[in-house]
Amino acid sequence: MSDLLLTRIDDRGDQGRIAYLTVNNPTRRNALGMAGKQAIAAAFNQLTPDDKLRAVVITGAGDKSFIAGADIHEMKDLDAAGAEHEHRLTHIANQAIRNCPVPVIARVNGYCLGFGMELAAACDIRIGATHARFGMPEVRVGIPSGMEAALLPLLIGHGKTAELVLTGDIIDAAEAHRIGFLQRIAAADDLDAEVERCVTSILAGGARVMRLQKTLLRDWEQLPLREAIEAGIAACVRARESDEPRRMMQAFIERKK
Repeated sequence: MSDLLLTRIDDRGDQGRIAYLTVNNPTRRNALGMAGKQAIAAAFNQLTPDDKLRAVVITGAGDKSFIAGADIHEMKDLDAAGAEHEHRLTHIANQAIRNCPVPVIARVNGYCLGFGMELAAACDIRIGATHARFGMPEVRVGIPSGMEAALLPLLIGHGKTAELVLTGDIIDAAEAHRIGFLQRIAAADDLDAEVERCVTSILAGGARVMRLQKTLLRDWEQLPLREAIEAGIAACVRARESDEPRRMMQAFIERKK
């Protein structure tokens, strides 16, 4: 896709395909400027139409950093128009992740700051190495945390979000896990195995129902409770448009026997 974003597709036959994306700027702790954000959006837009796609894993090159934010060298001299373009690209990249019809896993292998934490928040599942560090330090360079930082209250609560964006302080992986930002945590040597365990669990679900469930997750973020319940009923009905429920329920019954 781009030198800034390396792509590998793992074809698992009847199970479908897993895409692995690697942000590739290790000399700058995988900080990403506008070109990198455009590469992320383009990659997800290209992956989305793949009917055999089952999951996407995104990580950073090396073992020290996931994404250590945006490119501050590129940002510091922007005028108002340039700033709007740059920040909108942050949203476009993250929205492409959220629009992906299958689960997206953030493999957080080190520093996860600013844009990196926003991008991880846009993913569905976050698995972090014990040495990873997290923060929203934008106020320390003169701008507020914006764009997909708006997802943080949904994930970690308003109070913890306020602490992070107002102080710019960095937290460790144990704290990120405690507050619910990371769903799973693993030693660096076990990080890939933990990601694979998660992928295996995703593959155990039906390919079609997984896409219905991902859509419901987005609905739950936005709809009032009554409408969210109705959306769930409709999704369960749509699941019967294929024979996937019958096949999987029959297989479950046979296993119980």
